Amino acid sequence: MKSIRFETKTLSDSTIRYAANELQVNKDYIDLQVIEEKRSILGLNKTYIVEASIKFDIFKDGIQYLQTILTAMEIDAIVEAKLGEDRQIIFSINAAENPVLIGKNGKTLEAIQTMIKNYIGLYTEEPYVVLVDIGGYKSQRKKQLEILATKTAKEVAKSKVSARLGKMNAYERRVIHTKLSDWRDVTTESEGEEPNRYVVIKPKQK
Repeated sequence: MKSIRFETKTLSDSTIRYAANELQVNKDYIDLQVIEEKRSILGLNKTYIVEASIKFDIFKDGIQYLQTILTAMEIDAIVEAKLGEDRQIIFSINAAENPVLIGKNGKTLEAIQTMIKNYIGLYTEEPYVVLVDIGGYKSQRKKQLEILATKTAKEVAKSKVSARLGKMNAYERRVIHTKLSDWRDVTTESEGEEPNRYVVIKPKQK
């Protein structure tokens, strides 16, 4: 978690507000610890070396943040979180209004994912990959992408001609790259500019 050290004359609420301003978070998320206590030569004045860090639970606070968004949308949903592979934080949402939350081609889902990713980024410097799945949409999408990757890779390996897939977001491109990372006959590259980046599957040069 993010933290700073500084010297202060008091341990009052103003000290916490200063730390919150420096770390750019709400003061309710500040944890203040005294590292060293200093006294003047005559012992009349006292200062403190303190460390201010962010107290933030990615799972609990992340779920609470998503619930706040859903409440604002007047949607009652169950939100769960778990740690996946490769430092993935996966938030699962299930509601009667799943199609509304997913949106056309998953656009609303991606917007919600961006919001929670940016929120978590305010409180931690850890390199987590934040994912949101709604009603199993992303899990199903991953299976579809893996089938597409395998089918296209076989065609490229046979024809020796590169194939360009449609535009995809970063998560979808990562699925393709990961699925084909161990293939001996093909390699993958992301090309284009956001938001129109895509994956090209190419035959490996031998």
